[in-house]
Amino acid sequence: MSAHIIGGRQIRRRRGAPRIVALGGGQGLSASLSALRRLTGELTAVVTVADDGGSSGRLRAELGVLPPGDLRKALAALCGDDEWGRTWSEVIQHRFQSNGDLHGHAVGNLLIVALWEKLGDPVEALAYVGRLLGAHGRVLPMSAVPLDIEATVRGLDPAFPERMDTVRGQAEVAVTPGEVESVRLLPQDPPAVPEAVEAVLEADWVVLGPGSWFTSVLPHLMVPQLRTALVEARARKVLALNLVAQPGETEGFSPQRHLEVFGAHAPELTVDFVLADKEAVADAEALRSAAKRLGAELVLDDVAAVEPGTRVPSGRHDPELLAAAYDRIFRMHGRIAPWR
Repeated sequence: MSAHIIGGRQIRRRRGAPRIVALGGGQGLSASLSALRRLTGELTAVVTVADDGGSSGRLRAELGVLPPGDLRKALAALCGDDEWGRTWSEVIQHRFQSNGDLHGHAVGNLLIVALWEKLGDPVEALAYVGRLLGAHGRVLPMSAVPLDIEATVRGLDPAFPERMDTVRGQAEVAVTPGEVESVRLLPQDPPAVPEAVEAVLEADWVVLGPGSWFTSVLPHLMVPQLRTALVEARARKVLALNLVAQPGETEGFSPQRHLEVFGAHAPELTVDFVLADKEAVADAEALRSAAKRLGAELVLDDVAAVEPGTRVPSGRHDPELLAAAYDRIFRMHGRIAPWR
């Protein structure tokens, strides 16, 4: 056992705890981080920086900064379950309600941007916030420049169901009524944050997903240095699927269609395991075949939360169940048992 100080508190963990990197953004990444922080203290989140809506979009447009919202959500997910962690998680997620300019802004967004302006280093500033929160891990942006997502969409206008159109902006792509065929980043080939590349290369495990497929998961594959690191890393890779298709962005997509799109955006990247909820898969054999084309073994498990007092799936991942599923994969395939 060894002791480490996180947020001023001494945390004891097993020697050799697995180094895990989780890539994504939004609520999907938060679900993974809430689970993975239960398994290791060596956890790094690498977060998309293409949000252009809401509080993040306003701060980005006014100040020219990275959109802080997905970074804030990741930090909140890494907060502990004690009083300190719960309090800070709620504080940074709090949104002002007013008739003025502060309406809709999240406290954490303003805190992050203030530290960016003071320190001039997005990575160092996020580390400061993480220490304040007592976060069980660190949060990194995937790129140090704000990015835009541009999508090719089929059938944007119902009168022309086969026509291809271009939709720009994460907020617009996420709710497009057409079928997204592919996405790209602007500027093209953006630079990766060096610490993010280093984290991937040094990881034992890399987890991608769950999350908005085209706007949170796939963008990591379009940052050349990060994609190269994912291809070359010795880490084993887990691709976690969503419980349901996302209205607009992946409306009507089967689980195997998600894998086909993933493979089309990074054909050179192999995956070791695809994790899916048992009840969310209608055709296990078709999904197993799609996983095999990525080089992956399909793992079906119970990871969905249910509505309180019922057995009705909520459409959200249960952190404890998701942690148990990840833990079984990690233990079964040769990594050191996690700390508690």
